[in-house]
Amino acid sequence: MSEFKEFNVEGTIYKTEVPDYVANRKKWERPNPNHIKSFIPGTIVEIFVKKGQKVKEGECLMILQAMKMKNKILMPFDGVIEKINVAVEEKVPNRTVMVELKA
Repeated sequence: MSEFKEFNVEGTIYKTEVPDYVANRKKWERPNPNHIKSFIPGTIVEIFVKKGQKVKEGECLMILQAMKMKNKILMPFDGVIEKINVAVEEKVPNRTVMVELKA
């Protein structure tokens, strides 16, 4: 059953009906910048880094193969590899935390 909620938009109060599928959906969480997640389901083909390794921004961490395409997973900033959560030839679903970083 839907319910009415009040929203404040720039000082104006709006009252609107919120359907159940919207009210019950998973809440949005701010992404952790120190986690590199898979953006598509696929298979890990190669891993070029090790735990504790210092890595520069733009360096290739691993190759994720999906739909016959080899996708380079690049380091988003200078940092250290804290943990690697995947292995070569492992199949990973979408949004899997593959690597944990430390700035």
